[in-house]
Amino acid sequence: MLRYSFVIVAGLWVAGPAGAATWADGLFSELSKDFGHVSRGPTLKHHFRVVNNTKGPVTFSGVKVSCGCVSATLHQSVLKPGESTTLEARMDTTRFTGPKTVTITVNTSEPAAEEVRLWVQANARDDFVLSPDTFNLGQVKRGSTPTATITLTFYGHAGAKITSIKGESNYTQASFEEKSRQDYQASYKLTVKLRSDTPVGRWFTDVWVSTDIAGLPKVRVPLTVDVESPLVVSPSVAAFGTVKAKTEQDRRLIVRGTGPFKITEVKGQADGIEVRKSDEAKEIHVITVRVRPEKAGVIDRVLTVVTDMKEDNRIDFRVNALVSE
Repeated sequence: MLRYSFVIVAGLWVAGPAGAATWADGLFSELSKDFGHVSRGPTLKHHFRVVNNTKGPVTFSGVKVSCGCVSATLHQSVLKPGESTTLEARMDTTRFTGPKTVTITVNTSEPAAEEVRLWVQANARDDFVLSPDTFNLGQVKRGSTPTATITLTFYGHAGAKITSIKGESNYTQASFEEKSRQDYQASYKLTVKLRSDTPVGRWFTDVWVSTDIAGLPKVRVPLTVDVESPLVVSPSVAAFGTVKAKTEQDRRLIVRGTGPFKITEVKGQADGIEVRKSDEAKEIHVITVRVRPEKAGVIDRVLTVVTDMKEDNRIDFRVNALVSE
C-alpha cells in the first residue's frame, strides 16, 4: 500500500506467499521478511497481515520464536470469517552481529491443529549508522505533503558514496545530499516526501539506499506514517448506555476539518435518532445526536456526515444504546 507496498494496520507492505503448503499458511499474506543490511542497534518491526479467508472461525493457540532477539505478538487470537489482524515481529539488533535468521512458529487449534512457520532475517552491521533510525512522519492529514529527514553515516569505507535512493512505494519521493566527508567517514542527509494523494490509513514501507560499497549494496530505511482523513469526528461513537423507551437523551460530537466547510446532511437518521447541526461554514462543527426510542431493544446504527468538501467529504460515526421499558 503506499504503491500498495505499504501494509495497513491497514499496513503498507503486502506480498503474497509463493505457495501455501496448508490452509493455515494461506491465512498469512506473506511468510517472510528480509530486513536486509541494517545498522546494529535499532529494533526492527514488521507486521505480518493475517486474514481469515475460511468459512468458519480460526483460533490461534500460541506463538513461539527460535531466538530471544525476536518477539512476536498476534494482536487477535480468534478471527471470524472475513476478519483480519496482524502479527507484529520485533527484532532487536543489539542482540546479534552479522546475518541472523529467526523462525516464528504460529499454532492454530480451530478448525484444526496446524503450524505456520514465518521467518525474519537481517544483517546487523557496525559500519554505518542511521540517525534517527526511521522516517517517522507521524500523523498527517490526507492531502498534505509532509517531509522527514535522517542522517546516514558510513564508517571505515574510503570514498563511500550513495548512488541512488528510492522508496518502495510510489507515494514516497526520496532524495539525498552529501553533508560531510573525511578519509574513512561520509555523512549524507536523506529526505523523503509524501505525496498528497496518499490514501488514508496507517502505513509501513521501506526506502532503499543504494551504495558503491562492496558487500553493502543497499541500506534499508523503514518509513511509517498515519494518514488521517481531512474530516475527523470525535468521539467516533455516540454511546448512550441504557435509555428508557419514550425518553430523550442527547450526545454532542465534534466534526473537525482542515478548513471551513458546511455539513450538507447527516444520513441514517431513523428509528428515533435525530441529528441537529449548523448550516454555517466553519472548521469545527458541534452536532447534537438525540435518541428517543419508542420501544425496548438495542440501537446500533452507523450515520454518515456529508459535507461540501471537494474530496473525502464524508465521515461515519456510530450510535448505540440499550433501550429498556
